[in-house]
Amino acid sequence: MRTKALIKLLDDPDPGVFEAVEKELLQESSSVIPELETVWELTRHEICQSRIENLIHKILFRENSRRLRSWSRQATPDLLEGFILASRYHYPDLNEDKIFRQIEEIRKKVWVELNNSLTSLEKITVLNHIFFNEFHFIAIPPEEGGARHCFINTLLETRTGNAVSLTLLYNIIAQKLGLPVKYVDVPGNPLLAYVDRRIAAKVHPPGVNTDILFYINPASHGSITGRKELEYYLRKMNYEPGFSGLETSSPRSFLVRLLEITELSYEKNGEAERSADILEMKNILSEKKQKPFP
Repeated sequence: MRTKALIKLLDDPDPGVFEAVEKELLQESSSVIPELETVWELTRHEICQSRIENLIHKILFRENSRRLRSWSRQATPDLLEGFILASRYHYPDLNEDKIFRQIEEIRKKVWVELNNSLTSLEKITVLNHIFFNEFHFIAIPPEEGGARHCFINTLLETRTGNAVSLTLLYNIIAQKLGLPVKYVDVPGNPLLAYVDRRIAAKVHPPGVNTDILFYINPASHGSITGRKELEYYLRKMNYEPGFSGLETSSPRSFLVRLLEITELSYEKNGEAERSADILEMKNILSEKKQKPFP
């Protein structure tokens, strides 16, 4: 009854009353949203509708932020879960089951072509063929990017993404196939690394202490790069050869990279409020683990 009474006050012309009502309603869980949506459909007051829309957005954003914080505090956060949380900001009604089915379809298609007799390079070649030639995933140039290319549902539907979102999806598929592929936070263009300590120790010259066998660039049709080529690239970018970007990074840093390009896309489109929300999500991923929940 209390909640219903508060909702009825959303069309009060007094800003002070609305602020008090909003503050109280923001303490509610997302279960209050259906009631808010019903009032939105029945009311003829545009101000009330606008207030309800903003209120629903704030409630959903708070709920998603809590999930994101919980995800970030896990010892080994799941990339797919993080990608979905990042996408839920723009698509709160995102269909997870559909996403799982689409990813499983790709995984199965690659899995039937893999076997234990294949080398690491051959396994990636198979994944590249299925991912790029059969499912036709492509990366768009940075200047053509938009926020919609940052979300997993639109990426799976259009088969088009930016360098970060496409690399993230490729990484998810590889991991679900049991391939030891991890993110490398290279400036300008994210890469993936194929990790195999035993073989890497044999192929790299003395003095090179790394578990990485080779690098993969999903934004360039899954092209393979060696350590020397990457060092040369980093030198051209004015980074020291020993730059930490040569080694693998955490799932959190991968998601931060995705949120960075999402924030920039909103900013370029003049959507300052959305850009600010994404900045807040980035800050959540940078919080100390011991920080208590709000």
